[in-house]
Amino acid sequence: MEALFKPFDLSGLKLPNRVFMAPLTRSRGPDDAATDLVALYYTQRATAGLIVSEGSPISQEGQGYFHNPGIFTPEQIAGWRRVTDSVHAVDGRMFIQLWHVGRIAHTSNQPYGRAPVSSTDRVAEGAMAFGRGDDGTIGFVPASCPRALKTDEVARVVEDFAVAARNAMAAGFDGIELHAANGYLFDQFLNPHINDRTDRYSAAAIEGRMRFTLEVVDAVSAAIGAHRVGIRLTPYGVIGSVPMFDDAEETYVALGKALGERGIAYFHVMDQTGFFNTPAGQKPTSELIKELLIKWRVVAPHTAILLDGGMTKSRANELITNGVIDLAGFGQPFIANPDLVARLRHDWPLNQPDRATYYEGGAHGYVDYPPYRPADERVAA
Repeated sequence: MEALFKPFDLSGLKLPNRVFMAPLTRSRGPDDAATDLVALYYTQRATAGLIVSEGSPISQEGQGYFHNPGIFTPEQIAGWRRVTDSVHAVDGRMFIQLWHVGRIAHTSNQPYGRAPVSSTDRVAEGAMAFGRGDDGTIGFVPASCPRALKTDEVARVVEDFAVAARNAMAAGFDGIELHAANGYLFDQFLNPHINDRTDRYSAAAIEGRMRFTLEVVDAVSAAIGAHRVGIRLTPYGVIGSVPMFDDAEETYVALGKALGERGIAYFHVMDQTGFFNTPAGQKPTSELIKELLIKWRVVAPHTAILLDGGMTKSRANELITNGVIDLAGFGQPFIANPDLVARLRHDWPLNQPDRATYYEGGAHGYVDYPPYRPADERVAA
């Protein structure tokens, strides 16, 4: 059996294969809550060893996209419960990704039109939120200028994550993933070129820049158990107006060690190699990430490693066979191929996704992609 299709024990959660569905923002919740259509979408893709949901805001303050199902109101918990009940009914497994966008937000989707909150008051130049423009139309708009959280406010945000984790359990999820990637709030504390604080969260020392992340991990672990907690990170990533910094490897090795000591279920890394031009003289991001993952194996030997971004079947098999990763993630291929696991297993051709239907809309481009039918079945039909 190919490595990609072997079962895996994820902190007690039995996965039938090593394919995971990476989180994909689709903005199909018209009232910021999951609907029956959202339930159908995920259920169609439940042959994945693990589904990681689209980012789900932990609070209105943490929201950067309209029409994204949150996890902070009773209606949102009930909506996600419909999703998990449906996924579990066909023997699927699903974590919810908990999301606070920090400064990658717009005043139009913040409470009372207030400024977004962050580690800093500096705007995320070039970053886009999914909000309401001056003409009232919903779409991509430049991120608004943020307000730096006061030191004594940070604990409130940490508690928002713990409450969201408990809500996720009430909604029937198998676990939660912290979205600490792509320039969102965790990155805004971790990155020393963004974090300009002078308090105990200061990025001047690695311990300070890690503090917020570790406080959240401790809080959600206390709420639901560390074995139900994963975290998504983007070392060397630049999405979301994130500058690269010199001691990134040292920072992320230290973070991996601290997280491994806490016994969380997994690290999930997104490889952004295809998203930007590598600076001259620098190793390709994929190589840097691979070196980091190998170091994590040493400092956090009991924590599973998940990787997505430009993934192929051959690359997945190679990385799993060589012990670099445990699960391989696929994002955009799952949009157009609800039966992606079977297509990978049998080397069947893939449908191509329609980018124009990625965000908003209804069933078209969401739940109407057909599964593969071998030629003899098509003829028989």
